[in-house]
Amino acid sequence: MALGYVRPARPEDAGEIARLQLATWRAAYRRILPRHVLDNLDEAYLARRWSAAVQEPPSGAHRVLVAVEQAEQSYLVGFAASGPADAEALAPSEPAEALADGVAAVTDLLVEPRWGRRGHGSRLLAAMVDHWREDGFTHAVAWAFDADAATRKFLTSTGWEPDGAARALDVDDMLVPQVRLHVGVPTEPATSS
Repeated sequence: MALGYVRPARPEDAGEIARLQLATWRAAYRRILPRHVLDNLDEAYLARRWSAAVQEPPSGAHRVLVAVEQAEQSYLVGFAASGPADAEALAPSEPAEALADGVAAVTDLLVEPRWGRRGHGSRLLAAMVDHWREDGFTHAVAWAFDADAATRKFLTSTGWEPDGAARALDVDDMLVPQVRLHVGVPTEPATSS
């Protein structure tokens, strides 16, 4: 029987987080982003960025969490990153005060497709919510590719809703539409019946 859990990322996880990001993007976004863009992503560059995010976060409320599948061996199978909402969380032409204090922004929430449907995404999201609650966040936002039905379905199944904001990322002269979702952060942990 396989077990899974979530823990804070460690500096030595940066390379594996980068590998997971590339593998997941190349599988999940191959019909969303240009192939040559996905093919030319630099794993070493991503690993350096993840190392900095883990070792030198901009604040104590910026977190990188990893999901671990534990069977005969332990495998890093997904990760999530979030922090206080900043300019990157805003829609184009949206004023800075549109996302007030108390709003967390998910920058990444990925589970490698071969490890999907085992509860890792739910565990990552639940752990993030626990941290948001501890840090005093009352709401959270996340951008998802409009064509990424899996991410949008996962988030909406857990109570997230589109908030009406949209943008298009310019990816090598190709505009890729995104929608923003939001959710209230519960003040108390969910209890299981």
